[in-house]
Amino acid sequence: MNQTSKELPRLVIIGGGFAGINVVKAFKNVAVEIDLIDKRNYHLFQPLLYQVATGELDPANIAAPIRKILWKQKNVHVALGKVTDIDFDKKLVQFDGGEMDYDYLVIATGAQQSYFGHDEFRVHAPGLKTIDDALEIRRRLFLAFEEAEWEADEESRRKKLTFVIVGGGPTGVELAGAVKEVATETLPKEFRNVHCDMARVILVDGGERLVGPMPEDLGKKAQEVLEKMGVEIHLQVHVNDVTSEGVVIGDETIPAENVFWAAGVQGQDLAKELDVETDRGSRIVVNPDMSIPGHPEVFVVGDAAHATDAKTGKPVPGVAQGAIQTGRFVAEIIKQELEGTAPKERPAFSYYDKGSMAMIGRGNAIAAIGKVHYSGILGWISWNILHVMFLVGFRNRFKVMLDWLWNYIWKTRRSRLITGDPQVHIKRLYSERQKREEEKRRHLLHRHKDEEQ
Repeated sequence: MNQTSKELPRLVIIGGGFAGINVVKAFKNVAVEIDLIDKRNYHLFQPLLYQVATGELDPANIAAPIRKILWKQKNVHVALGKVTDIDFDKKLVQFDGGEMDYDYLVIATGAQQSYFGHDEFRVHAPGLKTIDDALEIRRRLFLAFEEAEWEADEESRRKKLTFVIVGGGPTGVELAGAVKEVATETLPKEFRNVHCDMARVILVDGGERLVGPMPEDLGKKAQEVLEKMGVEIHLQVHVNDVTSEGVVIGDETIPAENVFWAAGVQGQDLAKELDVETDRGSRIVVNPDMSIPGHPEVFVVGDAAHATDAKTGKPVPGVAQGAIQTGRFVAEIIKQELEGTAPKERPAFSYYDKGSMAMIGRGNAIAAIGKVHYSGILGWISWNILHVMFLVGFRNRFKVMLDWLWNYIWKTRRSRLITGDPQVHIKRLYSERQKREEEKRRHLLHRHKDEEQ
């Protein structure tokens, strides 16, 4: 490090998500040295993870290397590592590679999947917060159809083709619709022994309606569309157990080999290691200016923060817009203080709700922009435009738009590689004789229906 950089104030940012990246970009032409630490080398657009999980997009479509995003900003140094501790008194950040001192610190570590105290569910019910999660769901989803193609035991086949999604928020609704499309439109035409009416998709939520944070009429619309698609919806029930054999909801046991978890998030484990106040979801409680009590030089932004809207008194939602807005808000406070133009009292953060959307199925989405609520094809177009705008990089946007157009026209999904170790588990293998008898029965059934018509 040269003498000039030592004399400049140092800003350390932990996390390269929406919040962290927006903090960094705000200091493009400011005399400050920035260290950005992240345990992954890429920035991820999480709202589209469900499309990776269901084979519509490749991981590279929704992720971009952090160094590539920031390579033109010469005052930024990127470090790949996991932060293990922070000494607020000595102003030191410790991570697996050394330690960094700071003048200002921004914690933007985001959130992880919450199993509400039942982490033992994780092995049987993967969440959807990382690329690794999405690839694991994709592996299980498409492997289930490969196994069902040659499974002669009817009970075993039903379990393989039963998909339970836990959580009726936007992620759960989008995942349920996408899995149902895969099961009814994409795969049956390519398989010989799997048909569009064989797969069950079950959506489970403890609330009174779907997409609780959105307006009630849109929640009802989402349920109406999903049920029309064939998704079974169970509301006001809670998951009591998840095993390799199925899921227990309320007093009912559903035999299912594929359970996907989209219910709730919590702060990262780092928050538990720090001497700070956290809420029940392991998010760090912050002051109105997003700083940690007793440490005005330390801020928490995005999903890692338990923040309250100064105008409404309501919690700041854990969505991309919340992360972007808190990141820019904190960056402005730090810039003003570094430049000597800060007011006597720091402002309090106020969240501006730009609206919310959720994709339900092919050509159908729900949207709430202020008091305007709409759905159907108009919602689907709005959803596509908005999500493309937030993607990093022209190449990603162009590729995603082409994939969406291709999938919409041809009802297919091209990113269907089964990664990992595709171990096939079949209880009783189909014989050629059974296949011929099955085809004969289907032929007679279709002929009988034609004669009735």
